[in-house]
Order: sequence, then structure tokens, then C-alpha cells
Amino acid sequence: MTSPAFVRTAGEAGVAADMAKKAYRRVFREGMREVGLGRGRVVCSQVAPIVQEESEETSEGVIRKFVQRLEGTGQSTNDRAIPFHDIESVLIPMVGRQGLKSHTLCVSSQVGCAMGCGFCETAQMGLLRSLTPAEIVGQWWAATHERQAKIKNIVFMGMGEPLDNVEAVIRAIEILTDHNGPSVPMSNIMVSTVGKADGLRRLCAQMAEPGWHKLGIAVSINAPNDEIRSQIMPINRATPMAELREAICEIPHVGTHRKICFGYVLIPGVNDAEEHAAELADYLRPFTRDGSPDGSHKGMLNLIPYNPRRDSPWPAPEEEAVERFLGWVRERGVYAKRRRTKGRDTMAACGQLGTEAIRKRRFVGVRLTDSPAGSGG
Repeated sequence: MTSPAFVRTAGEAGVAADMAKKAYRRVFREGMREVGLGRGRVVCSQVAPIVQEESEETSEGVIRKFVQRLEGTGQSTNDRAIPFHDIESVLIPMVGRQGLKSHTLCVSSQVGCAMGCGFCETAQMGLLRSLTPAEIVGQWWAATHERQAKIKNIVFMGMGEPLDNVEAVIRAIEILTDHNGPSVPMSNIMVSTVGKADGLRRLCAQMAEPGWHKLGIAVSINAPNDEIRSQIMPINRATPMAELREAICEIPHVGTHRKICFGYVLIPGVNDAEEHAAELADYLRPFTRDGSPDGSHKGMLNLIPYNPRRDSPWPAPEEEAVERFLGWVRERGVYAKRRRTKGRDTMAACGQLGTEAIRKRRFVGVRLTDSPAGSGG
């Protein structure tokens, strides 16, 4: 919970506001698991343990993927028992313009995912359950206090579709931006979605509230037209690209405080031809300098070389193909950048997160519980 909510709850138990606020700060700022509140009262932070970690060297530092195990949420299969739910998070090293080192934390919002995107490892798991706000915030707590990482940015680009769990994601962001807690600037947080229109409209309503206008939004487009997008992203059958674009245009202050980020995973033989670049540029026209009323770019295309999932039917694209496609869209007026590939060797790159043991199940019986993994949830 946020610090005002915690202070109110503690006050109902007779704890002074100053003492409650200090306890809240110690949990988040100092990483204390237990803090006394006087008269034998103790506040405890419950964070899922890190049970596995993999690392990969890059030019900017070490990428670390860590796995937390949620207790009391096991499921069984016809051929094996899997008495746990694992969630994966990734610490991505960043070096700023002045040479200062920090990290971007990629967090998960669900165990598995129901969206069924053909290129994504998480989608092969199916959806087991959504995370609570505490379990989402617990990933920041573990990265900060158990791995001593200096977190500058947080991106909701891990396991799951954030807007399929939109209320928990909103509550988690409230905690992550709390000035008495993690105190991550709203401008340093980005929520990525495959384009779940109802969830996007709910998030838009929240962004109209004070302090939310600088939240970053990323939309995974990944295709130049409905035919291709429906083949690789089943969500497109429910929300075609034209309807999705309308929903994006409803985002408050669209392109004013932060550009809308459009993700495009470049898959060889699927969406990488010059004609696809032309179609994509036409689709993004309202968010380009030529298409916007004030002559400024409202959106940015983030070109992502495909990172093969397990048993992928497609390879990673050649470097020449990535640069060629990037040139085609830029020639057509699209403000575009390419994402540097990090973590591919350890299955920590974009689209590669997922628990292999769960992925191989034949049947999963889901038992929902609300097991907190952070201070007060």
C-alpha cells in the first residue's frame, strides 16, 4: 500500500503518524524486513525469494535475470507436479550520456500470459494468474535491496500483459512512485501493452489524474496490417489496428510529455519487407511530424530484432535486414530507433521470459491465492 494508506491503517491500531511513516521509509529505503512500531507491534515485508539467477556480459555491464518463487500457488499437471509459480525480472545495465551507470528493471505483471502472441516465450505458458500489487513491487524490492542495483527506470515488459491486470499495475505504480517509498519518478516508468483497448482506456482515465501525465506508454504493433497482426497476435481479432489507433489517440496529452512508443518486433519472412515498412509508416502517420497538427513527432518506433523463443519457427534477423528496415521507415518520415539486443543468450531479452517447466505442462489446474510479496501490498 502507499504511505498515506499505511499511516491510516497504522493509526487505526494506535500507531503515531510519524512513527508509521518512518517505518514505511525504512522498509523501502533501507530494505528492512521487520520494523518495530512500539508496544510489541512489528511491520513485516514479505518478498518472494530469489531462487535462480543468470547473467550475461554486455558493453554496458552485466544483465541479470532473476527468478522469484511465489509460495502457496502451486499447480499440478497430468505428468508432473509443479508446486510453485515463478516470475522472472531482468536488470538491464544502462550508461548515461555523462557516463553514469544505472539500471532499468523489467518487471512482470502476471505468471504467464493469455494473449497468445506466437513469437513470445511467455505466451507459450498460458496464463496461470495475475500478480498482486505487492508481488509486482516485490520485484523492485528484491532488485534494490537483495541485488543492490540502482534502479533508474522501470518497464512493465516482463511476463504477462500489464493491461490484463490493470488495477494491480496501477496500484503498484502508486507505490513505486510514493515519495516515502521507492520514489521512482513517474517519467521513468513505462507500461507496455499488446493493445488491450479496454485496459488502455482504463489506464488513460488514470493518466488524467494529477501526477500521472508523464507515465510512458508502449504499444506492441509488430505488424503493418491486420492480416499479419492477426496471425502472430490473436488480440488483433478483438481489437483491429484501426480501433487500436483510435484508443491510442485518446491517451491524455498524447505525445506532449512523452512520445508514444510503438514496438515492432522484426521477424524474418513475416514483417520485414519494404512494402511492410511502407504500410507501417502510413499507419503511424498521425504520430509523425508530417501527420501531427503542431508539426512535432508524437510517437517513436522502437524496432526490436526478434529474439527467438524456445522451439521458435523463426530465426533472429540478420543485422543488415534490421538496418535496412530502419532506413525504409525513416525515409518515410517515421521517427525510429532500434533496440540494442541484450540478454538473448540467457533467455532474458524481449519476448524470452517464461518458466520452461510450466511451458511444457499438458494441463494446469490454477488455484488462485493472494500471497503478498511486498510491504502491505
